[in-house]
Amino acid sequence: MNAVITGAASGIGAAVAEALVARGDRVLACDINADALHALADRWPDELLPHRLDVRDSAGWEAALDAAEQRFGRVDVVMNIAGFLEPDFVVAASDDAIDRHFDINVKGVVLGTRAAARRMVARRAGHIINVGSLASLAPVPGLSLYAASKFAVRGFTLSAAAELAPQGVGVTLVLPDAVETPMLELQVGRDEAAMTFSGRTLTVAQVRDEILRALTTRQVEVTIPPSRGRLAKVATLWPAAGIRLMPLFRALGRRGQRKARL
Repeated sequence: MNAVITGAASGIGAAVAEALVARGDRVLACDINADALHALADRWPDELLPHRLDVRDSAGWEAALDAAEQRFGRVDVVMNIAGFLEPDFVVAASDDAIDRHFDINVKGVVLGTRAAARRMVARRAGHIINVGSLASLAPVPGLSLYAASKFAVRGFTLSAAAELAPQGVGVTLVLPDAVETPMLELQVGRDEAAMTFSGRTLTVAQVRDEILRALTTRQVEVTIPPSRGRLAKVATLWPAAGIRLMPLFRALGRRGQRKARL
């Protein structure tokens, strides 16, 4: 199998890329951090091709897919894993934070999905995996921009799945809870991000394994863990009730943050 993965320089993207090449697949590993990509590629010189990509750049996407096809012959799977998060309350959100949340998290996924789908539809084969978040399902005070961007990712991805299924292209949305990555580390000391720590955080390996499983099952939507996914869906069905419960979850989250600092 030949895959293109964004956000591959660290965290979930790097873990998935390494797992794929370890089992014999070939990967075009994409990220804006070229140095980290080359360090990863040094471990897998034959199976992993590093490629600097800004996911906000439409032409850059075409160049990345061209590079993968030239090296591997075809692209079977595209995984949109790259993401951005900056905690902030609504009144304090900067213009830059607004732009980066929507440009990276939403526009990047849309451009990647479109570029991959055009080529996959022509072959009537392929699989696109987009990584959202449980914040795609329920409001998260303190992370309003992130939640809004991930809500958009969910709406787009599920719509794309319905469009592309009859054309032979599978689309999967993966929605993990908070994951032990650099994105989580930057939230530990931020009161705005207390909600992130209201449950048990996931390991990168847990999310990696669910993404690899999705390659086989081709489920349309995967929540990790399922129990928190169900809770998030209930919260968004009755938003007024969910808002009343937010102080409880923020209190739980602050306790989780204190433990994370230890």
